[in-house]
Amino acid sequence: MKVTVWNENIHEKEMSAVTEIYPGGLHGYIAGFLKSDDVEVRTATLDDPECGLTQDVLEDTDVLIWWGHAGHEKVPDEVVERVHKAILSGMGLVVLHSGHHSKIFRKMLGTTCNLKWRDGARERIWTIKPNHPIAAGIPETFALDPEEMYGEPFDIAEPQEVIFMGWFDGGEVFRSGCTWVRGNGRIFYFQPGHETNRSFQNPYVQQIIKNAVKWACPVRKNIELTCPHVKPVE
Repeated sequence: MKVTVWNENIHEKEMSAVTEIYPGGLHGYIAGFLKSDDVEVRTATLDDPECGLTQDVLEDTDVLIWWGHAGHEKVPDEVVERVHKAILSGMGLVVLHSGHHSKIFRKMLGTTCNLKWRDGARERIWTIKPNHPIAAGIPETFALDPEEMYGEPFDIAEPQEVIFMGWFDGGEVFRSGCTWVRGNGRIFYFQPGHETNRSFQNPYVQQIIKNAVKWACPVRKNIELTCPHVKPVE
């Protein structure tokens, strides 16, 4: 399985706290816990030519992981179109935390993806679909303290499945782990992962991302979506 971890890599250059928590940046840290004998991982950032998401890279990627926050609009539209086409033809997409406002996620869902938020909260994640492959090995509930609060209403297209629900110490709730299918591609959104918190160090968060990569990996890729010719009625 071939995975590309994309991160805008802006906070890492502006906030020393981020690289203190995640040496090598968020992309490097996530790539580090994903690597295994069965998973080959590369990273890509805004600083790379074509944001590191060239046609060759996408054709060599089974699952793309996306983390973004401050640089959503810096991703060129032509790159977004390229990624969009790759997902429709079978590449998986795993969107993390503030990637909910990325161009590619909003394009795939066709909504604003707006939500409520506040920083410095305590979150309890509940596994509400324990039989789903993404929930394998995850307990009924676990806590993240601190984590940025994301709250409803979350303006997303109706998920195919809601696997995790988040509850916060202010009483807010959030659909923290959701799936969709677009064309031939599988999409998973997972809410934890604020850049100055340690959520990606949590073993359950890591396991969920590993499970999501396996779930989103295509059986077949580069499937052209075409409209077959229909002979008109004479």
